[in-house]
Amino acid sequence: MASETGAESGGNEGRMPQNGLVSVDIRSAGGALERGRASSASHAWREAYESLSLADDARPLGPEDLVLLATSAYMLGREDEYVRALERAHYAYLDSGEVPAAARCTWWIGLSLLLRGEAAPSTGWFARGERLLDGEEGECVERGYLLLASMLESFADGDFEAARAKAAEAVAIGERFGDRDLVALAVMDLGHALLELGRAREGLRLVDESMVAVTSGELSPIVAGILYCNTISVCQSVYELRRAREWTTALTSWCERQPDMVAHTGVCLVHRAEIMQLQGGWQAALEEAELVATRGVLNQRAFARALCVQGDLHRLRGDFGAAERAYRAAARQGAQPQPGLSLLRLAQGNVDGAVAAIRRVIGETGQPLERAALLPAYVEIALAAGEIDEAVLASDELAGISQLHESEALTGMSAHARGAVALARGDPRAALTELRRALQVWQELGAPYESATARVLVGVACGALGDEEGGALELEAARTAFAELGARPDLSRVAARISSSGSDPQGLSARELQVLRLVAAGETNKAIAAALVLSERTVDRHVSNIYAKLQVSSRAAATAYAYEHGLL
Repeated sequence: MASETGAESGGNEGRMPQNGLVSVDIRSAGGALERGRASSASHAWREAYESLSLADDARPLGPEDLVLLATSAYMLGREDEYVRALERAHYAYLDSGEVPAAARCTWWIGLSLLLRGEAAPSTGWFARGERLLDGEEGECVERGYLLLASMLESFADGDFEAARAKAAEAVAIGERFGDRDLVALAVMDLGHALLELGRAREGLRLVDESMVAVTSGELSPIVAGILYCNTISVCQSVYELRRAREWTTALTSWCERQPDMVAHTGVCLVHRAEIMQLQGGWQAALEEAELVATRGVLNQRAFARALCVQGDLHRLRGDFGAAERAYRAAARQGAQPQPGLSLLRLAQGNVDGAVAAIRRVIGETGQPLERAALLPAYVEIALAAGEIDEAVLASDELAGISQLHESEALTGMSAHARGAVALARGDPRAALTELRRALQVWQELGAPYESATARVLVGVACGALGDEEGGALELEAARTAFAELGARPDLSRVAARISSSGSDPQGLSARELQVLRLVAAGETNKAIAAALVLSERTVDRHVSNIYAKLQVSSRAAATAYAYEHGLL
């Protein structure tokens, strides 16, 4: 039997095991091995790990049982032990002449190292597997697994068409050999590639199909966990928030059925925190995100992402010091704490810093869907800085991405941005059309914060069209929502808008307020004079008075003031 491969058993009685567990008599090894196998089959991971480790201390396990030991170590979050057990299995398979099985181990080792950010060792293990299979005659299912390694490279390069072709080939190989794990992994990756190519309907159908295999229980536990987490991440990356919410609920149930499991629980907590944040449960979301630090994870990405969630929540609640610390900690973990950090600078009144940061990260980001995550913040910051032209370009780009990648969330994001830009350009009627659309999307998605921010601008647009009562109702509804959420900075801003309705706290006259709005829309003094039927000299005087009353020295600063105080 494969489990008997290894060193001779004589003289092992009473020796101290390598893993620090109690010493074991070799005569009990058989019972421990059987318990380990049974516990592994029933997903009792701690019992499986301890029993297989005891058996291994008495007599080195064969490759098949080493894979079981590796699996239990993985599910318990013991990353290094997972890799070591797989390496031992790899060499044991080679010793027994089972080359394809040895190559399969290289795929899982390489994938684990890749997720840890160890690119060079990961590539080395993938290359070893490919070389081993090159020496084998005929087709084997392991070629499909290593094809997925090449597909991951195509994804990293942004070559989604090549990724699609490789995933499709891996699906075909898995189907020929009846390997459900490979088929499910490749179908999910094929769906992801189609989504990146803008073929949303086809891609989502395949993503959902891969999850059917998970929920039916036909996949190995590691593959099931990977698919749960990857599918949710894919749904979030293409802004399919309803699906992300549904699969996060399913992942939570799956984790709860395996109380010993540590792997994937950190990722599950992050996903749950993100969904809770969207739904307005900010305190619960913060608690979930903070729990990630207490859980072992197979890589640092879940921890870094949880820190970004904490930063966003602290920023929205007005705890800027805690937000700063969380964003900086996320950066130390290798995460990009944007656009949250730029929005924090804006909330702190550092408009120039916010502009510089968001411009920098936008300039470094090439993929459309990744840019879509930054563009709403870019629009907001550009408008606050009086950079109307930049806001227009960012809004137009977001609209283009929304048209290519169909999703409710992208539609809401784009409509909100276009509405804000139209309002800043002095076209409240066009703004209202877009903002009503955004509000409807956010309400249907159950996103109270996004709904409230849309309602603020709807209220401003109504007021600009002369509907003061309608505008006041929208602002009051937004204030109530911000109060319930605990969004203190937004609550203060909307309260200032309500109190300043019909007058400006700095004493601007009605005419000066008109001039300020046109300045904020990017109009020159000459154009303002023509629009208001005034002399250019009179407009010059109004602009000087505005600067003095607002205590600013530039058109950009005056625009920023108007934007922040709801005067547009």
